[in-house]
Amino acid sequence: MGPYPARFEGFSFLEVNDGSCLANLQVVVDAGTPGTEDLSHFTTGASVSIEGDLVPSPAQGQKWEMRATRVALLGKADASYPLQKKAIRRSSLRTIAHLRPRSNLYGAVFRVRSKLAYAVHQFFQERDFVYVHTPIITASDCEGAGEMFRVTTLKGNIDEKPQADFFGKPTYLDGQRATRRRDLRLCAVQHLHLWPYLPR
Repeated sequence: MGPYPARFEGFSFLEVNDGSCLANLQVVVDAGTPGTEDLSHFTTGASVSIEGDLVPSPAQGQKWEMRATRVALLGKADASYPLQKKAIRRSSLRTIAHLRPRSNLYGAVFRVRSKLAYAVHQFFQERDFVYVHTPIITASDCEGAGEMFRVTTLKGNIDEKPQADFFGKPTYLDGQRATRRRDLRLCAVQHLHLWPYLPR
């Protein structure tokens, strides 16, 4: 639900979004429509189900609107719901990781990253490159810095019996370019054209 409902004599406006795009859809709900008895609870962040007809909108700035034939409240959101119409700082969004994908900022970022990732994959696929997943967990420290994130299932002194760990030896999250280049060289023995798509 968006920042409505806005009520007028004989009808109300709702603004809904199903996550398929950034723009909201305006819904016109006439008085007497089934479900309007709960309309006061249709606040920002609420989960709703709406049935109706998609019709051309007479209002400027939007091509379509929905004329509701039935509305239903599936889940309430009270005034403490943090994603209101007002702007919210990115530092605040980091504290509500379970809700930030609903924000316009993260919605735009995820869509742009998705399109960019698709374009990069398509570029290499059309040129017969083999997409390689290099290991995320490694026992190697190719750069010798020793400042790697340890991955372990052990408790207490994890260096006392490293052979008792899941992999039988100390292992780390692989964030080193040198390790990834080594893995790619090993694959290059078999495949001529390779490319990785690695998290940073």
